[in-house]
Amino acid sequence: MRLFIALVPPPELRRELGELADIAHARCGGRRMPDESLHLTLAFIGEVEEAQATTLVNWVQSLAIIPGKCRLDGWGCFKRPGIVWIGSQASDPALGELHRELWQGLEACGWSGRPDKFVHHVTLLRRAITNRLQDLPSINLTWPYSQVALIQSFTDERGARYRTLAVSQG
Repeated sequence: MRLFIALVPPPELRRELGELADIAHARCGGRRMPDESLHLTLAFIGEVEEAQATTLVNWVQSLAIIPGKCRLDGWGCFKRPGIVWIGSQASDPALGELHRELWQGLEACGWSGRPDKFVHHVTLLRRAITNRLQDLPSINLTWPYSQVALIQSFTDERGARYRTLAVSQG
């Protein structure tokens, strides 16, 4: 199964992100991420066996996350494969530290794959036709967080979907 650790937005923020995704979709085209799929990935783990997933579930449930607030105030894109996202114009030291701590724990458990660079972002569109972001509205959102979630990515007849397997202490 394919797993990652992420922040999941509270309902009000998820609604606001969904509205911004609608605006971005109208201007940039592509495939809009469903509201229920919006998240901020902290650690992409990849494919794991079921026994490894059980270990990760237990580990995530034992984590105590220091609460924080993430600022989302800028649009961005990854030209390949046409990802349009919302993130921050400045690095967030607390979120960067959470990312590092999660990877230290994963590496201590035998996982590898820590990226060289961490760009905190929420993907709104995939396969965007254009990445002309200057026409999009300015944003200034605050994301309070106190937990991380272990999420499984899977594909079914409705396409790519996510299922939460575990949540840290909060």
